[in-house]
Amino acid sequence: MTEINIENLPLWVQERDIVLKYNTQATWRYGEQPDYTRSNENLAKESLCNHPANSLEKLVQNLVRTFDIEANFKTNPQEWLSVVQDKFRMSTNGGNSYKLEDLVQAGTYKLLIGNTQHYQATQEDFESSTQLFHNAFPDGFLWEVLEVYSAPPTIAFKWRHWGHFRGNFKDYVPTEQMIEVVGMSVVKVTENCKILSLEHYYDNGKFLNQLTSGGKMGTTIQQQPTPEGKPAANAGKQTLLGFFRRFLPSKPKPKSANLSSSGCPFASLLR
Repeated sequence: MTEINIENLPLWVQERDIVLKYNTQATWRYGEQPDYTRSNENLAKESLCNHPANSLEKLVQNLVRTFDIEANFKTNPQEWLSVVQDKFRMSTNGGNSYKLEDLVQAGTYKLLIGNTQHYQATQEDFESSTQLFHNAFPDGFLWEVLEVYSAPPTIAFKWRHWGHFRGNFKDYVPTEQMIEVVGMSVVKVTENCKILSLEHYYDNGKFLNQLTSGGKMGTTIQQQPTPEGKPAANAGKQTLLGFFRRFLPSKPKPKSANLSSSGCPFASLLR
């Protein structure tokens, strides 16, 4: 797409560190500006995209990152730079349309995820919800733009959210694996690139399934692999034998593992 001289554009579409450098008078949620040093280091190592400095992709990424700073750390809506305060609306997967005040009070996680099997937004507040995901991703939950499909005033783009699941999510065991969420958003902006509305689309169920795949603490049982890392050759025979034993006279046997919480990939089908 056409090259843009971002340096001549407003502060809210500049790099995140520049936004923080010149936005010193804001009322910050925790009394001081956020520090993105570790996040920047991880982004440099793990990002898939390295957008040219004056590309539309870079502009969109900068704008949304400024919005993310304000959504997480600014408590006074009138101090937000990235949005038109009295017109801003945000929705996820075609759901409720939220105002800026809703975002300040609830936080991004609650409004982006909603009520699901493994996460109940109505049972969380800003602090508890934020801490929940900070615990799960102690190294950060990073975000980047992958592709931009249309130019302002209506910008459609694809994005990627990812982090390494190394801390507990509720009472679920961390898998140590990278969890990646890919979605798309549509953002409508003014002539000076302030956000009027944000529509997000992604599979929140898939995201939460990854966070709960390790089972609950104290109940997860891993199948012992062979030296080649494969299930034992007689695993299927044992299962078949167990089926026929149901028709034989019962006799004392050792307590078996709880299949619903085991490492078996088909456990959920056998509940």
